[in-house]
Amino acid sequence: MKKTIITVVGHDTVGIIAKVCTYLAENNINILDISQTIVQGYFNMMMIVDMNESEHPFVETAEHLDALGKEIGVIIRCQREDIFNSMHRI
Repeated sequence: MKKTIITVVGHDTVGIIAKVCTYLAENNINILDISQTIVQGYFNMMMIVDMNESEHPFVETAEHLDALGKEIGVIIRCQREDIFNSMHRI
């Protein structure tokens, strides 16, 4: 399984989750786990997704999500699970 960590951060507006999840569904990226919160008007979401069925390579998906984030006014970052785990290991 090719797991990826996706984070979305920015000012809360209507449709953030819908737009990100629509992109993922249209590109055969399965959401395995999702957590989101809003603190004093700031939206924060973290997702763990499976990219096994995606037709696009990781780099291309990350670029598409970065562009989507700019379009909707948030920052979207993608990181491979193995790199994420290595960076956060104590």
